[in-house]
Amino acid sequence: GCGALCLEPMKNAVKEHNANIGIAFDGDGDRVIIVDEKGEVVDGDSIMAICAGHFLKNGGLRQNTVVATVMSNMGLEIALSSMGARLIRTKVGDRYVVEEMRRNGYNFGGEQSGHIIFLDHITTGDGILTALQVLSIMQITGRPLSELGRTMERFPQVLENVLVREKKVVSEIPGLEDLVAGLKKNELRGRGRILIRPSGTEPVIRVMVEGEDPRKIAEVARTLCDHIEKVA
Repeated sequence: GCGALCLEPMKNAVKEHNANIGIAFDGDGDRVIIVDEKGEVVDGDSIMAICAGHFLKNGGLRQNTVVATVMSNMGLEIALSSMGARLIRTKVGDRYVVEEMRRNGYNFGGEQSGHIIFLDHITTGDGILTALQVLSIMQITGRPLSELGRTMERFPQVLENVLVREKKVVSEIPGLEDLVAGLKKNELRGRGRILIRPSGTEPVIRVMVEGEDPRKIAEVARTLCDHIEKVA
């Protein structure tokens, strides 16, 4: 009932005390979720957009590149592109983000969940360092966090879990590849993403659909889940 996994107490405290920011860490302090002065959540994607924008202005973003995972919102990619930067995606897991950064000389990346890596300072995600970076940017710019958070416009995202009889490789699910291709072309029309991946620990297929229209992406997700349930 506390920390980065339960934000309501922090939201309420920010409003009660008219605070400028609320900061919540997870149990081991390697990730952070923040709320602005209005009690609105600023997650890892928004933090990366805020920091990347600041680093770009000061020449601190190596190769104008941010590394994130396939779970990061399309809004981050679009925001970075509008700033003149690019997003490289890895598999889910901050270890893969760090590996990509080290392999190609990038210095900034992270996860939507709040693992943020500032490789110039430290080799792993660190919630305290991330919070200090955000506080520093607020101090330097004199802008409230709600305004800084508008750096990125988030696309609606639907996440569904489908229980299957046994662990499956997604590419082996009959008809799924063609269904995904058709939905991307005819329903999302190039303005959305579909990500389907197996759980690493249980017989579950995870379905993520992202796009501009919440109703449309919910329909697409349901179509995919129904198909997986029937054939897997």
